[in-house]
Amino acid sequence: MNIQINGIHEEKFHRPLQLIGNLFFEEPTVSLEPIEDTDLIIDISIKEEEGSLMAQASLKVTKEEKELNASYSKEVQSGLTEKEYFRLQKNVLSHAYLTVLQDYTGIIQKWGILTGMRPTKLLHKSTQAGIPPEEAHKSLMENYMITPEKVELMQSIVDTQLAVVPDLYDLGNEVSIYIGIPFCPTKCAYCTFPAFAMQGKQGRVDSFLAGLHYEMREMGKWMKENEIRITTVYYGGGTPTSISAEEMDALYEEMYKSFPDVENIREITVEAGRPDTITPEKLEVLKKWNIDRISINPQSYTQETLKAIGRHHTVEETIEKFHLAREMGMNNINMDLIIGLPNEGVEEFQHSLDETEKLMPESLTVHTLSFKRASEMTQNKEKYKVAPREEVQEMMSMAEKWTRGHDYKPYYLYRQKNILGNLENVGYSLANQESIYNIMIMEEVQTIIGIGCGAASKFVDPETGKITHFNNPKDPKSYNEGFQDYTQKKINILNDLFKKQP
Repeated sequence: MNIQINGIHEEKFHRPLQLIGNLFFEEPTVSLEPIEDTDLIIDISIKEEEGSLMAQASLKVTKEEKELNASYSKEVQSGLTEKEYFRLQKNVLSHAYLTVLQDYTGIIQKWGILTGMRPTKLLHKSTQAGIPPEEAHKSLMENYMITPEKVELMQSIVDTQLAVVPDLYDLGNEVSIYIGIPFCPTKCAYCTFPAFAMQGKQGRVDSFLAGLHYEMREMGKWMKENEIRITTVYYGGGTPTSISAEEMDALYEEMYKSFPDVENIREITVEAGRPDTITPEKLEVLKKWNIDRISINPQSYTQETLKAIGRHHTVEETIEKFHLAREMGMNNINMDLIIGLPNEGVEEFQHSLDETEKLMPESLTVHTLSFKRASEMTQNKEKYKVAPREEVQEMMSMAEKWTRGHDYKPYYLYRQKNILGNLENVGYSLANQESIYNIMIMEEVQTIIGIGCGAASKFVDPETGKITHFNNPKDPKSYNEGFQDYTQKKINILNDLFKKQP
């Protein structure tokens, strides 16, 4: 689909126009200049008069005698900064543009003009400001064109989060820790996480673990010296249970030695996502160090799907390892399902829900497949046939109905670029089994210190909320060559961030 935009020439508007175009079409070309083989021409104008800013959009189909029009205006408040005025321009422009595309395609975007990852942050902001829910909901629907259905979902999640973490808005002086282990048995076709195959790479694993222990010691020393408490710890990757039981044991021992007040950390999670990495010995290690939450991720209960996406475990192995974990005392298990995997439709997804019902994990995260730019699946799309938008939406509705019927409540959500059907990823849980770390990382209320290969740190200023990002390198070789330098750079940022605190 080639979309030519007339009347808008400033490059700063191209990105929001492209992102909204992406909601309706697969890999559209959105150009502010004349292009050949144009499918749609959209004339857009923005003008300010009598204290209001108005955008008008007129869509013409080049091969048909068809024209669609829309307009939208908002009051211009006095004293706006240049950045605030641009936001207002972008908002009215997006309203008119989205409306004509909805009218043309017949597709209603339930998230409206919102293309960001964390929509619930908007509702949290209103809650903190003391804005009544009805007023906040009205604002979300008017300002972003979000449907009542999605606003209701947002409110349900915010309510649950505040019940689970009543002091959510007061945790800026604490931190959470993400520890990245970049190894997996194999790499999945949809994955862009740091995930390097383990086979024959023990030397690289040993070097990485030495650097990881160093980072944990230095970060622990800084936290102790500055009297910084830890809210949650999350071991991710890759697959943290890819390393041996002995290596896991040493790693958790390091955590207890180096980190402050580990016994009072609210939650420690280990992603045991690949069932083929779980052994009785590793589960014993998890129990020994009081790991209270793990993930065992089927993604699908259709064997052909697992083979197609590069997961070498069997469906039976997922079920066996779940029961093994249960028998060995793991009483807070998360499982992931992915909607829209290759060659899967309503029938296959219903089968996955039926199998989930037999296990009843404490939490279930329902992902919608996202074509991540660097993944094998994106680079070879012709090999991977996925369900159409309507079927993907039906599968999401099935997940919503199933979770409601089994007393799971949504407690966090996030969205991604190139996500099928412009939908979302939603974490559901039984009562009091929510992942606190997932709430922390999504709502961005505190600093997350990333330790290890590919670990992303997100430094949140406790006073202003300003966010600074810092990423460790994704490949073990680069990490091993520079972990001391990366550690010191993060400590320097932390010193600047927390020096203002009493």
